[in-house]
Amino acid sequence: MITRSSGFTLIELLVVVAIIGILSAVGTIAYNGYVGGAKKSSAENYLQQISLAQTEEYSSTGEYFISSSASSDSCTASTDTSTEVETNLFSGDNVLADDIDFQFCVFGSGATFTAVAEDDKGCTISLSRNGSPSRSGC
Repeated sequence: MITRSSGFTLIELLVVVAIIGILSAVGTIAYNGYVGGAKKSSAENYLQQISLAQTEEYSSTGEYFISSSASSDSCTASTDTSTEVETNLFSGDNVLADDIDFQFCVFGSGATFTAVAEDDKGCTISLSRNGSPSRSGC
């Protein structure tokens, strides 16, 4: 007499669950990497926008905007400095997205300025006048 089973064994089900778990773990890690890279690219794009706004500021007032908490050779980006950049360079419009986890500030002296974007993980992206973005700690 032959008996037929119409279901899956426990081992087969456990193997399928393990495979799904492994695939989802790999997918989550890859997704987080893509999101992090996109946020860094967004921060670089915002630095380019700040650079363009600085050009307009200079042509209107004859000087560059500098964050109030900045020295001539550095600044620490924070929510306050990001708001200050939006207020002074973008007429208070909410241009710099809050969800990219970067804050912005501007420092410099004379005819040069540097815009800095910093996140809470130590990644700093800088853009000097007429330069390309440079990353450190990313």
